[in-house]
Amino acid sequence: MFASLDPARVDRLKAAYSVRNLDRDAPLTLVHQGDDQPKHGDLVLAEVTKLGYHTLLELTDGRKAKLYVGDEILVAYGARYAPDHFEAELPDDLGACDLVAAGGVLGKVRSRNAAVSAPTTVRPLGLVGDQSGRVLNVSDLSLGAPPLLALRKPPTFIVVGTSMNSGKTTTVASLVHGLSRSGLRVGAAKVTGTAAGGDPWLFRDSGAIAALDFTDAGMSTTFRIPLERLVSSSLLLHGHLMARGVDAIVLEIADGLLQPETAQLLDRPEIRRITDGVLFAAADSSGALYGVQRLRAANHPVLAVSGLLTASPLAVREAQAGLDVPVYGPDDLQSPALATELLRRAAAEAVVEVEVGEVMA
Repeated sequence: MFASLDPARVDRLKAAYSVRNLDRDAPLTLVHQGDDQPKHGDLVLAEVTKLGYHTLLELTDGRKAKLYVGDEILVAYGARYAPDHFEAELPDDLGACDLVAAGGVLGKVRSRNAAVSAPTTVRPLGLVGDQSGRVLNVSDLSLGAPPLLALRKPPTFIVVGTSMNSGKTTTVASLVHGLSRSGLRVGAAKVTGTAAGGDPWLFRDSGAIAALDFTDAGMSTTFRIPLERLVSSSLLLHGHLMARGVDAIVLEIADGLLQPETAQLLDRPEIRRITDGVLFAAADSSGALYGVQRLRAANHPVLAVSGLLTASPLAVREAQAGLDVPVYGPDDLQSPALATELLRRAAAEAVVEVEVGEVMA
């Protein structure tokens, strides 16, 4: 059962970042499916019923819009993994649920950090469909396959960390800036996480000629998404950056090494093949030692440590005493000379890996 959505009503909606690739000028419908469980990424029209932790919604253009009870918002369903905020799952039905991310994700909160208040709650009014009543999903808004160009794979850095808010995005932005200042065309992407525009926009501000995230690959969040899809979406984003003719690529994998999707994605051979060097972001010195040891045990080419710990000279000295890789702060990574050195080291790691592979073969 479905009904046409009045274009004037669509214009009044507060449409979130998670659905920014939707053409709102196209005819849309409101679809009612009874008690069916929504799917990850399904677009939904919902009414705000009670304000909680999220009082702002990040719109498609990045503006943070104040929310009011009674507002109608256009968002997407999804799960969320955020130890600093909410742990949320996909709802079992189209009943009342929670706004679990400012970028526009609806879920059912399972647990929350004690430092945050209860979530903003909403009442779904129906799923959003196309003119024929087919429910639209963020996957329908994905980029297509990248052009098949005979391009050499540019050097690719992976940034991973101990947890959310460990300094991964700052590390990516700083490295992008340093590489850009050295005269290179740089592409960047966040391949996992929860829909939010701040990170890709920061990458652009830092000098990236192209910046993408997993929403461009058709996902509102990546928690609870099958691993095969995460691999294919990561390669899709990497391929689109390659197609832009960039000289270097920096990819961020969200959350920490203990997050299941993060650990599994890192270890996939498809991801290993595109990785020339890994930078590890840590919040403290013990996390830095743990992360590097774990990555090294899995034969990942760790080039350096960065992250929040670099705000403390003492923490840097603690970490450096137990590490055989350098610790760099944001200012260091923004240096063209250091960026060039990291490129050289990444190339050296790649040569060693090829030689080892040839011997084993």
